[in-house]
Amino acid sequence: MKKKENRERDRYAEALSSPHDAAARRRIFKQLVESLLYEGIVEASETAGPDGLTVWTLAGRDAEGRPVAYRCTGRAHLTFGRLRLTDEPVQREGPRPSGSAERRPTAVSDAGAAAAQAADESAAELAEEARPAAEEARSIALFLLEITLSGTPDPAKRLSFIRELEQTLLNDTLARHWNAVRFRQGLSAAPSDEDWEQRLIDGHPYHPSYKSRIGFRVEDQLAYGPEFGESIRPIWLAVRRERLRFGFSASLSGSGGEEGWIADQSGAAVYAGFRRKLRQAGADERDYGIVPVHPWQWRSVISSALADEIRQGSVILLGETDDVYTAQQSIRTLANRSRPEAYSLKLSLSIVNTSTSRVIAPHTAQNAPLITDWLQGLASRDAYLRDELRLVLLGEIAGAAYDNGHLSDEQRADGYGVLSCIWRESVQPRLQGGEASMPFNGLCCVDAAGRPFIDAWVRRHGAANWLEQLLNVSVLPIIHWLFAHGIAFESHAQNMLLIHEEGWPVRIALKDFHDGIRFKPELLAQPERCPAFADVPAYHRRVNRNSFLVADDPAEVRDFVHDAFFFINLGELALFMHKHYGLSETWFWTEVRAVIASYQRRFPEHRERYELLSPFAATIGVEQLTKRRMYADDELHMHQVPNPLAEASRESRAKTAVPTRT
Repeated sequence: MKKKENRERDRYAEALSSPHDAAARRRIFKQLVESLLYEGIVEASETAGPDGLTVWTLAGRDAEGRPVAYRCTGRAHLTFGRLRLTDEPVQREGPRPSGSAERRPTAVSDAGAAAAQAADESAAELAEEARPAAEEARSIALFLLEITLSGTPDPAKRLSFIRELEQTLLNDTLARHWNAVRFRQGLSAAPSDEDWEQRLIDGHPYHPSYKSRIGFRVEDQLAYGPEFGESIRPIWLAVRRERLRFGFSASLSGSGGEEGWIADQSGAAVYAGFRRKLRQAGADERDYGIVPVHPWQWRSVISSALADEIRQGSVILLGETDDVYTAQQSIRTLANRSRPEAYSLKLSLSIVNTSTSRVIAPHTAQNAPLITDWLQGLASRDAYLRDELRLVLLGEIAGAAYDNGHLSDEQRADGYGVLSCIWRESVQPRLQGGEASMPFNGLCCVDAAGRPFIDAWVRRHGAANWLEQLLNVSVLPIIHWLFAHGIAFESHAQNMLLIHEEGWPVRIALKDFHDGIRFKPELLAQPERCPAFADVPAYHRRVNRNSFLVADDPAEVRDFVHDAFFFINLGELALFMHKHYGLSETWFWTEVRAVIASYQRRFPEHRERYELLSPFAATIGVEQLTKRRMYADDELHMHQVPNPLAEASRESRAKTAVPTRT
C-alpha cells in the first residue's frame, strides 16, 4: 500500500511539473473560448486577421474595475458554423492582476534608505501594474471572472464551472503525462478492441470541462480513470426486493430467471458464497436481489447515503467476484477483462463529468431491457438493417436499481440513483472472422507523437476512398432508424463503435439506449410495438430536464440525431480530415448529403418523415453545453446553428473539387 501511495504521489508531482500542464491548460482555454463565442455568451468584437483568419477581442474588467481584453485568433468553419482557434495561446491585455509583479531584493542596511527604496519600488510596481500588458492567459478562474458575459449568469454556477475546469486541467495533465510515458515505453502501436478505451484520452471534443470528474480525488483518478487501465473489482450488495427495481430482457427467459442470471454473472461458487453470507446475516434469500456497485461508489457514497438501510439489513454487503474489469471512456461502464465475451457493467457513479451527474435513475435501469427488446425486435424484422447493413445493437439486457421513491424530495436527493446497474452485451461475441472494433471517436484522435491513429488505414486505402466507405457504413444505419422507424439515436463518441477489417470500415455497433433514444409516438412506423415504459418521476424531471425519451415536436427527434451524430461525430471528423488529410469540408458534407439523397431515392415510401425530420433544414438546434454550466436551468439551453447539409446551389456543388483517389 505504501509503495502504491508513493507511486501516485510521484505521478502527480511529475505530471504537474511537466510540459503537459501547459498543453492541457491551452486546450481548455481553446475549447472554452470557442464555446463562449459560438454560443453567444460573451461580448466580442471581430477584426480581420492574416490568411482569412479572424481576431476576436473579448472585453472585460478586472477586480478593480479596470478594462481588460482577451484576444484570440481563429476561423469560422462550414461545419455547423463551428469556430476553431489556432494553436496560438489566448492573450490577456490589461493591468497585471494584483500580486503578479515581482519584488526586487533590498540590499541596503540604512533604515531610511531602505524605506525610500521601498517607496520607490512601490511606486514603480504601481506604474508597472497600471501599464497594459499582453501575455498568455494562464488563469482559467481569472478569465471567467473578468470577461463580460451576456444576460445574467448564476454566480454560484459560474464558480462551480470554474472548479470543473480546474479539475479538468489536473485530470487531463495526469492523463497526458501517463500517455507520454507509455509512448516512450514503446506502446505506440494502435491498440485493438477493448484496449482502445485506455488509449483514447481526449474526452469530449467540444465541452470545455471534458474531464472534470468532480468527486474523484487524485488517487481515484489514477485508480479508476480509464486512461490508466487499472484493474477494478466491483462490490456486490444484496437489496431487499421491495426497494429494488429489476428489469429483465425477454431474451434471457431461458436462463433460470433472475437467480440463475445473477449466478451466471457472478460465478456459481461465488454466488453460493453470497447466499451463505445472507443466511449468516439471518436474512431470507428469497427476499433479496443482488446488485454490483462500483468500489468508489460504495466507499464514497453508499456506505453513508444508505447507512440506515445497511443498519436495518435492507442492504447487505456481500463482497467481490473473481472477475477483473477495466473502465471504459464513460468511466462508469466497466468491461469484463477476465471474460471479454461477458456483459459489461454500467454502474452508478456520483461524480459530475461534462455537465452531468453519472448516477443512473431507477426508471432508466428498469426501462433499459424493455428498450433493448423493442429495438432488437425491430432490427430482427428489418431485412435492410439485418442483412445488408448488419448493424449490431449491444443490448442492455438487465437493469437493477435501489429505489428510494418512498422518501420525501428532501430525503431523496442523497440516495437517488446512487445504487444502480445495467448489464450490457459485449461486442466481442458479435465480431466475425477478421473483424475488430474501435470507438468512433478514436477516428479523430492522435497518439502522443501527434500522429492520427487512423493514419495507416487512410494511407493504405486512400483518404477519399476510405472516408466514402466510412460515411456509408455510419450514416445509413442512423438515418434508416430515423426515417424508416421514426427513432433517433444519441450516437455520439463512445456510443458508436466502428467495426472494421484491417482498418476498412464494414459496419457499426450502437449502444447506450436506456436514455439515448428519442421518438414522437405519432411518427413511429410501428407504434403498436412500442413498450409501456416505467414512468419518469416528477423529481427526475426537475433535476434533469434534458433526460426524456418521448418528444413533443418532430424537430426534437431530428435534432437529437443532428446534435449527437452529425454535429459531434461527423462534425469532428470533417474538421479532422481537413486538417490532417486536406479533404475540404465542402467535399465532406457533399458526400454526406449524397449518401442521404441516395437512401431517400431508394426508399421513397418514407417521404412523409423525410419532410418532417428533414436533415437538410437551413438551421438545426444544438445544445449550449457551456451555457448550461453558468446559467439557471429554468429552460433548455439550445441555439440554432447553420446546417452544412442544407441545400447548396447547383453552381457551388458543381465547383466542388473531388479529391484524387490514391
